[in-house]
Amino acid sequence: MEGVAMLRQLIGQIQELWELCGSPPHHHHRDQRWCFLNIGETSVCDGYCSLIVAGGRSSELKMVEAVKSPPTKKPRRDKATREKMPTIGSAGEMDQEIWKEFPEDLFEAVIARLPAATFFRFRSVCRKWNSLLNSKSFSEHCAQIPQSHPWFYTITHENVNSGAMYDPSLKKWHHPTIPSLPAKVIILPVASAGGLVCFLDIGHRNFYVCNPLTQSFRELPARSVRVWSRIAVGMTLNGNSTSSGYKIMWLGCNGEHEVYDSERNCWTRPGSMPSKIRLPLCLNFKSQAVSVGGTLYFMRSDPDGIVSYNMATGFWKEFAVPPPPHLTDYTLAESKGQIMLVGLLSKNAATCVCIWELQKMTLLWKEVDRMPNIWCLEFYGKYVRMTCLGNKGLLMLSLRSRKMNRLVTYDVSSREWRKVPGCMLPRGRKRQWIACGTAFHPCVTAVA
Repeated sequence: MEGVAMLRQLIGQIQELWELCGSPPHHHHRDQRWCFLNIGETSVCDGYCSLIVAGGRSSELKMVEAVKSPPTKKPRRDKATREKMPTIGSAGEMDQEIWKEFPEDLFEAVIARLPAATFFRFRSVCRKWNSLLNSKSFSEHCAQIPQSHPWFYTITHENVNSGAMYDPSLKKWHHPTIPSLPAKVIILPVASAGGLVCFLDIGHRNFYVCNPLTQSFRELPARSVRVWSRIAVGMTLNGNSTSSGYKIMWLGCNGEHEVYDSERNCWTRPGSMPSKIRLPLCLNFKSQAVSVGGTLYFMRSDPDGIVSYNMATGFWKEFAVPPPPHLTDYTLAESKGQIMLVGLLSKNAATCVCIWELQKMTLLWKEVDRMPNIWCLEFYGKYVRMTCLGNKGLLMLSLRSRKMNRLVTYDVSSREWRKVPGCMLPRGRKRQWIACGTAFHPCVTAVA
């Protein structure tokens, strides 16, 4: 009732203000504009006037007047030009006689720039727009659009057979169902490229590739080298999109490795590990492989460093790069072709997430950023573990301790830290724990 009384009093004072300033505006006064009151924030209407609620429960209003901008001279247009301009009728409907002549190729160019979530809503407009997923020209348009922030495909402890996708632009979780994936086997996302996600079953026996947005699916043939121990996996594109095919590589600690080519649909062993690469590799399995320009980078320990493999030339390299001191749970990342490192820096009872950049000349790690101190205070005195769920420019970090579970994203380019909302199933109330995941760039035309 108090709110209703305040609203009535507010309306009454607005009417009094209009009476003091003159009669209410009429439609023939072209220079008069309405200003809408937005409760909770200041509303400014083109520099004319703004009604501001003076803090708290007070209903006092202040009128802020601004100098009217001088009238601008409108350019002349001939009658024929004005008639050809797209117009919208009073009922909000577009003139069909004009818009039906809109060039068809521009439709695809415009729709290709829509966010992935918006595109799937627009598919219901007509059959033609729905068929764009199978259009070669539309796929070419999508390949020309610069990649936006990646999404994250994650697996939760409560639902190991179904994934949860996070869209950082909308700060929203999606819960897709991929019926082609085996229902009785735990499938883990291990790599991605071009909008496709590579899955590996928990027994390290079978590989699957899928587009989580369109559910385009492929089960890869059996490997020729039977290695059932833990392996590191990387994935690259042959060109700018999946239309040119993709390659997947797995690497074992003893140097066993194979490469899958989607164009040939088979696994091949390019050759044995060169003698200059010290074995065993002691791979860091918490760190996913990083892809830069067709080259995969794997993190190893004992000795600490990085091993790289060029998918086009088959050339191996090894770099001795010791990690910074007092570092735990560190993983590789990539941003605009630059190799990065993210990890937990723990000293005494203090723990903080730090970001390093690999210096190409010295092959040393240089610290470039760290989590805000006010966030790190939450970790003080706690045994914290960290998992990096994505390594493509935008990182998602899972930070957990005995009574804490935090998800945080870090934008390498803008150096911006953001908290991620809890992952909950639709119509659910319990917050789910993220077990593992990978980043992937959403692409509606990527075909497995």
